[in-house]
Amino acid sequence: MGATRRMTVSQALVEFLARQWTVDGDIRERTIPGMFGIFGHGNVAGIGQALKQFNVQQPDLMPYYQARNEQAMVHQAVGYARMHRRRGTYASAASVGPGAANMLTAAALATTNRLPALLLPSDTFATRVADPVLQQLEQPWDIGLQVTDAFRPLSRFFDRVQRPEQLYSIALGAMRVLTDPAETGAVTIALPEDVQAEALDVPVEFLQDREWHLRRPLPERGPLARAVAAIRGAKNPFIVAGGGVIYSGAEDQLRALVEATGIPIGTSQAGGGVLNWDHPQNLGGVGATGTLAANRLAAEADVIIGIGTRYSDFTTASRTAFQNPDVMFVNINVASFDAYKHGSQLPVIADAREALAELAIELEGFEISREYSGRIAREKAEWDKTVDNAFAPSGLELPGQPEIIGAVQSTSAPEDVIVQAAGSLPGDLHKLWRVRDPLGYHVEYAFSCMGYEIAGGLGAKRGLLADGDDRDVIVMVGDGSYLMLNTELVTAVAEGIKLIVVLIQNHGYASIGHLSETVGSERFGTWYREYDGEARNFQGEKILPVDLAMNARSYGLDVIEITPGASAIDHLKAAVAQAKASDRSTFIHINSDPLVYAPDGAGWWDVPVPEVSTLESTQRARDEYLTQQANQKPLLG
Repeated sequence: MGATRRMTVSQALVEFLARQWTVDGDIRERTIPGMFGIFGHGNVAGIGQALKQFNVQQPDLMPYYQARNEQAMVHQAVGYARMHRRRGTYASAASVGPGAANMLTAAALATTNRLPALLLPSDTFATRVADPVLQQLEQPWDIGLQVTDAFRPLSRFFDRVQRPEQLYSIALGAMRVLTDPAETGAVTIALPEDVQAEALDVPVEFLQDREWHLRRPLPERGPLARAVAAIRGAKNPFIVAGGGVIYSGAEDQLRALVEATGIPIGTSQAGGGVLNWDHPQNLGGVGATGTLAANRLAAEADVIIGIGTRYSDFTTASRTAFQNPDVMFVNINVASFDAYKHGSQLPVIADAREALAELAIELEGFEISREYSGRIAREKAEWDKTVDNAFAPSGLELPGQPEIIGAVQSTSAPEDVIVQAAGSLPGDLHKLWRVRDPLGYHVEYAFSCMGYEIAGGLGAKRGLLADGDDRDVIVMVGDGSYLMLNTELVTAVAEGIKLIVVLIQNHGYASIGHLSETVGSERFGTWYREYDGEARNFQGEKILPVDLAMNARSYGLDVIEITPGASAIDHLKAAVAQAKASDRSTFIHINSDPLVYAPDGAGWWDVPVPEVSTLESTQRARDEYLTQQANQKPLLG
């Protein structure tokens, strides 16, 4: 037997994780550069002790970072992973019971977004010597079932270290999935609290540096040839660019292809940044929250070339975006699950960068028609003018969200990163934000998790700082999402990590309020109002006396409050400039009118309306719903 070291399971796991490296071409970086942890009785003597021991003996081996909420730990890891194009992420350690359960939402978010996050929830005693322990879940019909089992359907990899000897195969299996572009997402290793502290003789080779080379599969010749033939035969091809382009680092290859062929693109939320907003072939967001330019051309396209997109219902406008009766789909994706979506007979299972490079060679000499090229230019110019008008000063006492976005846009630097996730802001940003950097747009819209914004923004900033990049991260958030999860502002203050937070106060759920109107529910339950005991609802006029600016000030941030009035937008611009000049986290508070909407992009989202109702508003909404639903297609390519 080779050399070994006597260690606990926790000590061995922490050192193992510290010595894993991701290699992507010429780039080599630590897969797990640090660990978040909130300690309880389930992990304080296991993972907590291991982190303390290494902090004393080798402080750079596995840096530990505090967090204020377990869900937010994983959100930070996801934000970091996005900035590092899935090459690195953080581990997040939680205690038994509620600590572990708090990470479930974030696990689903990581998996849905195809972004890596390593979760280390604690579990109850494997020996069951003290059953039931504090915070243990008990089910009479399955005594072995625990809170951590809830991670199984949410994770791309799940296992439980029930004996110390299992650590080796489980840790290696977890790393394989974590670094696989086609499989990555939430990776969960459940750690019983007694096993964490048990000792074993660890082979030294398990603790040596190990490299994980990211797979960049080349397209097979047959599928590629069929895709090329379809594109060459197209009159109006259209590209839907998703997050896979960003994660593959394929922006240059995409630019080269569209400049050679003239093919226009529309982006999913995750694809924002694949081309700068002013590139002639970039028509902006496509789908339910897309631009009028992108949606008009997508509706007429005869060949849709999806690159690195999971084709969510927002991207396809609930399967109404692509109306050409003979439309075909060429789906390029590293994951076959996504490549075969919509019944495509032209899947190309390959890395985006490698596939685009091959397409450029095979499509040499192919160009779209002069007529189609002219149409692209006209539609883009028309939409750009629409956005200019939406950004123009209104002089309203309470500006609308589009005008607020325009003010932040005009004051930000080209390389700054905008972070958002839920509410009406993702839709407005998808249409209006003029992305000027490949990493400048981070809207988490796969899970669209309220509360992601601040924690995800903090993770994004960590990711940039790890690369020596001190550009600003601007978190735009509504009061609804802010109230869901804002405590990682304390983490930013504790570590001196700078964020700029623009809080848009509209006293309710602006997005769902608008949706509620369209489905005939008349904004019921979407305002933040004092409870009306007689009407038994929250629809009254008494706005809640909640001071979110004071809340942020209590956390230790610099706070700038924008007073309502005709000059509010000018003051907002000055505030953003002041925040950018500062080296401290700044919270900017501005009130808005939630009834001022962004320009219409002619996208639709399928939210079923009741077939029968006594409300006239619902009856009218049902009629409109049936009209829109008639445009839905199975999209068999």
